[in-house]
Amino acid sequence: MSSGASVSQECLSAFQELKTGKKIKYIIYGMNADNSEIVVLKTSTEKSYDTFLEELPETECRWAVYDMEFDSGEGIRNKLCFYMWTPDGAKIRPKMVYAASKDALRKSLVGISTEIQGTDFDEVSETSVLEKVRRK
Repeated sequence: MSSGASVSQECLSAFQELKTGKKIKYIIYGMNADNSEIVVLKTSTEKSYDTFLEELPETECRWAVYDMEFDSGEGIRNKLCFYMWTPDGAKIRPKMVYAASKDALRKSLVGISTEIQGTDFDEVSETSVLEKVRRK
């Protein structure tokens, strides 16, 4: 099921820069004003996971890609994590639009290792995400 929302070229360019340039740490995606296109809301070089979490609003949906760095026991590793953020406090219509549009964005981002679904901050805590990343 697709909402008909297209993915802006900016989304793909930012993702390629994150993936290959290793300067961007995370990207926050959202919908444009009329819900017709997925756009980049923010890119950041900030390395703090807590700062990334502060970018996820308590009452609005978002998608994000975060370059998770962790010690695998065999050295430092990086995994690209895709986040579907639909907080409990968000209204029903935006939740439906974001759910219906997710595949258009997700399929255009080649190289994602782990997908994270979050409805509250416990589900996207660093500990919770690292558990999922290490299982892959």
